[in-house]
Amino acid sequence: MFVSRGLVVGFTVAMAGLVLSGCGTRLNKAPVEDRGTSTSSAPAQPGQPGVVVGTPIKPLPGAENAGKPGYYTVKPGDTLIRIGLESGQSWKDLARWNNLDNANLIEVGQVLRVAPPTAVVAATAVASDNGVVTRPVTSSTVAPAPAASAASTPKPPASVASGTVVAVAPATPAPAAAPAGEDDIAFIWPASGSLIAGFDEARNKGFDIAGKAGEPVLAAADGRVVYAGAGLRGYGNLVILKHNNTFLTAYAHNQSLLVKEDQAVRKGQKIAEMGNTDADRVKLHFEIRRQGKPVDPSRYLPAR
Repeated sequence: MFVSRGLVVGFTVAMAGLVLSGCGTRLNKAPVEDRGTSTSSAPAQPGQPGVVVGTPIKPLPGAENAGKPGYYTVKPGDTLIRIGLESGQSWKDLARWNNLDNANLIEVGQVLRVAPPTAVVAATAVASDNGVVTRPVTSSTVAPAPAASAASTPKPPASVASGTVVAVAPATPAPAAAPAGEDDIAFIWPASGSLIAGFDEARNKGFDIAGKAGEPVLAAADGRVVYAGAGLRGYGNLVILKHNNTFLTAYAHNQSLLVKEDQAVRKGQKIAEMGNTDADRVKLHFEIRRQGKPVDPSRYLPAR
């Protein structure tokens, strides 16, 4: 029987159309479930997870405190150690004040308390003959956080690489707190080498002091070790001392660290040995920070 080529082709095309139509029907039978609780239906941006329809967006911890005095909003690249250095606090205190079980788990946009709970200041309106005057008063509604027990002490965000810590100096009694005149600290030079780079707020937040590997690094004043490790990028093996509620000092690029966190140290005590970790040469990078802000060490160190 003769069948025209046109008839065969037409039949083939019609069958293909029916198959495709059936496939398209099956794909369209999977509707997106909408429970009416979504706060956004925006598509995902490149590199970001999409918003699942039907799932409410959970606010980040502390979001209600954003912008308030004594609080800090986490930015990309932040670590708890860096936030502590920038705010003049110990990372352990920050972890305790913010109930962080794991100091590594902080999120961009999260709001952290960076001032002691008892230091929160509220503005109170006081009536006067000339109108209303505001004056700061210490809040009585915020209780200090309980001291952390040894079992609940948070795990440090980072530690020195194995083999770099060669010794730990014995702990000494904690220095007496200065009730007044906290700016009156008699700092000493932490190393004897020559100054190879001075303070520049934009490019160098302290002094770079030359030396040879293994030369002593000294505590510039009495204080307490609030960090000893290599968890802050750009600083290598680092020691941070807290001297009072105003001042911190930082000692970077060490070959080895000779103190441990929470240890009290005295002015002139050897706390590290000079090295070149995370640096292009052997040197000590030394910073003085006043309430977390780097200041020119020449304003506080004696003339040579």
